[in-house]
Amino acid sequence: MQTNYPTLFQPLDLGFTQLKNRIIMGSMHTGLEEEKNGFDKLAHFYEERAKGGVGLIITGGISPNFKGRLTPNASQLSFRWQLNKYKKLTERVSQYNCKMCLQLLHAGRYAYHPFNVAPSAIKSPISPFKPKALSDKQIRKTIKQFAHSAKLAQKSGFSGVEVMGSEGYFINQFLAPRTNKRKDNWGGTIENRSRLAIEIVKAIRQQVGDEFIIIFRISLADLVEDGMTWDDVNYLASALTQAGVTIFNSGIGWHEARVPTIVTSVPKAAFVYATEKLKKISTIPVVATNRINMPDVAENILASGQADLICMARPFLADPEWVNKAENNEEAAINTCIGCNQACLDNVFKGLRASCLVNPFACHETEYHLGRVDKPKNLAVVGAGPAGLAFSCYAAQKGHHVTLFDANSEIGGQFNYAKQIPGKDEFNQTLRYFNHTLKKYGVTLVLNTYVKEENLSGFDEIVIATGIKPRKLNIPGIEQPHVLSYLDVLRDHKPVGQNVAIIGAGGIAFDVAEYLVISTNAQQQNQAHWYNEWGVNTALDTAGGIKNRIKPTPVRKIHLLQRSDFKVGKNLGKTTGWVHRASLKNHQVSLIKNVVYMKITDKQLHISIDTKDQVIDVDNIIVCAGQESDNELYRALLNKNYKVHCIGGSAEALELDAQKAIKAAARLAIQL
Repeated sequence: MQTNYPTLFQPLDLGFTQLKNRIIMGSMHTGLEEEKNGFDKLAHFYEERAKGGVGLIITGGISPNFKGRLTPNASQLSFRWQLNKYKKLTERVSQYNCKMCLQLLHAGRYAYHPFNVAPSAIKSPISPFKPKALSDKQIRKTIKQFAHSAKLAQKSGFSGVEVMGSEGYFINQFLAPRTNKRKDNWGGTIENRSRLAIEIVKAIRQQVGDEFIIIFRISLADLVEDGMTWDDVNYLASALTQAGVTIFNSGIGWHEARVPTIVTSVPKAAFVYATEKLKKISTIPVVATNRINMPDVAENILASGQADLICMARPFLADPEWVNKAENNEEAAINTCIGCNQACLDNVFKGLRASCLVNPFACHETEYHLGRVDKPKNLAVVGAGPAGLAFSCYAAQKGHHVTLFDANSEIGGQFNYAKQIPGKDEFNQTLRYFNHTLKKYGVTLVLNTYVKEENLSGFDEIVIATGIKPRKLNIPGIEQPHVLSYLDVLRDHKPVGQNVAIIGAGGIAFDVAEYLVISTNAQQQNQAHWYNEWGVNTALDTAGGIKNRIKPTPVRKIHLLQRSDFKVGKNLGKTTGWVHRASLKNHQVSLIKNVVYMKITDKQLHISIDTKDQVIDVDNIIVCAGQESDNELYRALLNKNYKVHCIGGSAEALELDAQKAIKAAARLAIQL
């Protein structure tokens, strides 16, 4: 069978070795690296992706010395006695004609410990520890440590290393005037600022010989003030090529940059313009990254000559079989990464193991198993939201006979509201995947049916996943017709006026606000609109690749209100919350805390802020103030001794959380 993506599956000849396709699994820190016996679990994690068809895998960042660790207990490769645990990874992966590179990452001032070092003693805005500036002698020692770690990686069976020279880490800190204020041979001119990167690559090449892959992750757009210019990048790329780099991987944006680079609202392949510019001057292969999650996007980038390879990370958390499915033209079967960060990056920043919202088996390969059952059960599932869909798919995959009921005319539940939010259209991909999987495993789907007890006779066990209903508030005047719930807006599409107050400041409230302030025309505009809003200079003719932002004209005046006194949106995702807050502020939404709701009158909301009474003129008030579990059917069945289970929002409705819902569905399916 001929694949629909011929360029994506062309081998790449590197001279001394060959990659079987153009697909790289990018570096991800999983948290397994630091767990007890974590490398055994990590080996299974990587093996599943190698088995899934990836051509090359890059590990999470491993430090070449103690001071370069991201955290005090982070992974390091500096000693021969460490080789055995790294060999566990390469031995598993090499069985599948898959190459593996170890990423060498020195955190520099991003390190979350008091021993951190940097080119200059300038504190990072995202770390509490001010770094110490390295001496010339210490810099030269660090170069040797990079080379030593690369040699140990070679002895561990790795096909190469990736040198992390971007995202604002140690090497990038030397490269950018923003963080390099040195007056010696390691600072000032681009020749001096590049010296560390060049000397590291030279030292590695000398240690490992010619037949070893050296990938350099080069920062093409720092997206911060006083970042590198394109002339700097041009010089650096040429010098690194001469020093012995095999492949350039694209690095986009520092972690402290106020431009989103990987969240779901970032347009597909938004930064490929930078990779394309590097490819035009590069004599070695160049890799495209960032917000590439489906094979058609990847194929178009390669076929148009914008890059030689594609690097994806989180999409392989979502689906380890991504590559095999793409090669076999099974695009509909791909469980697509939705760029939410909730179970991967947010977990890692909390010190937890990474996983995936749409695939809770990710990074739990040795603990979660969906084996086939000997005696299939006849199961009823009520509710086709995320929890019900996930459970139905997992249970049917095990061999159970599953009937899935829903009162609506389509599957999806709360996902059908989320997919309408600007920048969240990826939820359509998840629903496409669930639709495909339900059919694949023979789930009987019964829509437009409000389930009662009599519908459930004859089933061995019943799973209730009926979700949530909006919580009602006790505010005088709340029953007036101009007061709407978020379901009135997102489900029923009731008209909303120009002046709006939103009661509540959780994820739903932020979604509703974005839905209301971003006009339909703006949503349909091309990527230029997004670049202008976030100040991204695609011409790359300014330092850092940034420009002045162009504020959009708001289509409504919105007040987003919360009772509590902490920062509005504090409980949003750690790696995505700032994006939502910045977007709303850019659209001139008022974010107001410490609100007491007094009463609602015609066209007015009476409130108190910091004990001062105020009146907001409104056309509509939208209530987004929490949810309650819709579990009446569950309680009724339980009282009549049915064998019944409850998952998702119907079990817990403190906050809408698809991650918890799908994970609970997986755990129940494993048990049954």
